[in-house]
Amino acid sequence: MEFADFVAARGSALYRYGYVLTGNAEDAADLTQEALMRLGDAWSRVRRRDDPEGYVRTTMARLHISAWRRLRRERLVPQVPETAYTDGAVDDTGLWNELKGLPPKQRAVLVLRYYEDLPDQEIAALLGISRGTVRSQAARALEKLRVRAAALEPGRIG
Repeated sequence: MEFADFVAARGSALYRYGYVLTGNAEDAADLTQEALMRLGDAWSRVRRRDDPEGYVRTTMARLHISAWRRLRRERLVPQVPETAYTDGAVDDTGLWNELKGLPPKQRAVLVLRYYEDLPDQEIAALLGISRGTVRSQAARALEKLRVRAAALEPGRIG
């Protein structure tokens, strides 16, 4: 398979993965583009290993983690955009609405664990944290999601 064929076949799926990681279309597009540029540079080596998509997804996760480590603080802008950009190809009503209220590290742990189906040890290695931290971050994130879901249930007291 050639690089252009791979991008044509898997580009939109990689973009969706980037959207789940970042939470917005612009950052997802930038993340996907950067990861694909790195794949293009390493294509001859990666192609021989029969898992170019795994390489790109790992690269995307690492790039995203590096970005939120650098920018842990909220970035203030002088003006609020008048309208939000939405991409019709991405379903932002389901999974993302559940995840977007979580802190970045918790969101990354859940995406890597449940979307990428990675074991705790690999998640820990990707994020540069201990396996115990992966478990605690996942537990805290799931608890926040449970509390939110319980608060939304009609007729529930408590």
